[in-house]
Amino acid sequence: MSLTLPVKPLQFGGRTFPVPVVLAPMAGVTNAPFRTLCRDMGPGLVYVSEMVMAAALVHKNERTSKMVGFAPDEDFRSLQIYGSDPHFVGKAVKELCEQQLVDHIDMNFGCPANKVTRKGGGAAVPVKRNLLRAIIQSAVAAASPYNIPVTCKFRIGINDDIITYLETGRIAAEEGMAAVSLHARTAEQHYGGHARWEAIKQLKQEVTTIPVLGNGDIWEAKDALRMMQETGCDGVVVGRGALGRPWLFRDLVDAFEGRDVQDAPPLGFVLETMLRHAESLCAHMGHDSGIRNFRKHAGWYLTGYPVGTEARRGFSMVSSVQELSELVHRMDHSLRLVPGGERLTRGHTNGPIKVVLPEGYLENRDDMTIPEDGAVTALSGG
Repeated sequence: MSLTLPVKPLQFGGRTFPVPVVLAPMAGVTNAPFRTLCRDMGPGLVYVSEMVMAAALVHKNERTSKMVGFAPDEDFRSLQIYGSDPHFVGKAVKELCEQQLVDHIDMNFGCPANKVTRKGGGAAVPVKRNLLRAIIQSAVAAASPYNIPVTCKFRIGINDDIITYLETGRIAAEEGMAAVSLHARTAEQHYGGHARWEAIKQLKQEVTTIPVLGNGDIWEAKDALRMMQETGCDGVVVGRGALGRPWLFRDLVDAFEGRDVQDAPPLGFVLETMLRHAESLCAHMGHDSGIRNFRKHAGWYLTGYPVGTEARRGFSMVSSVQELSELVHRMDHSLRLVPGGERLTRGHTNGPIKVVLPEGYLENRDDMTIPEDGAVTALSGG
């Protein structure tokens, strides 16, 4: 499939990105080693780090501070933060910009995790339209003197009865956001069912002064082209489709630049990538922590390859890079992906869920009551 509509480069803070593709921040996944893998295979895109809490940054939480780390060769450092208090958000953004730690800040207004929404963060924020506006104003005001672009990502709403995405997009554009991204599911949907791409189209029609990016159910490069064709959006955000498949960004660059997309790689290429990923994680976070972090990636990498149950179990239980290397060398490197293997779901699949909000949160959607989450976020760290 090729695009018949014109593709405009993304413009962020004076930087131009000809291929409008963004890696979505994913907790425990989009750390520096993973971003490096993706960037090496698909250079010139926007790769966003894991989400961190604004209040935890302000309180100098040790765990959170370590998460704000970029590889030496990352020349466009994107960080996603979240919070429900305009003061903490503004202060965190100012500190990040003052210390020259980032080149781009993305605000999370879409996380459906109960530990986030019950404190009024993530997907809960757009419910309070005036508080949402204040948070955006605070972030943009703090970043503007440093010419750091601020964007935001959100969902359709809490559920089908509380739809917020059009209003959220309007507020973001009015208050100086550089772009918005819509994960075309409600928080209640979580990661179940199908993304509602028609909502991306409606948001694009509503928000015309800044780029609108679409997110949800991009498993192959052709899905990104189809999303842009059907919705008119200005770019795409890729999350779960990249789990265990960092070469998806190679495919996306090829597709957007009019080249044929390569066939899925043989198992040998996948195994070499796995080994490199594990070694990088161990160097980044220490051997034991790194190999534990890698285990969840192993299943994603092997999805769709007919390696057998015993091999999958072995990779998911590796305790050292040496053990991983031995497993890699015992595999048949010529194995190919099964038909349709690219579209096998990786990562979260659960949903619908019950979205937990602060007590009395829905009684007045226009009030400016700030959830008392500062102390909690300072302790949890993300």
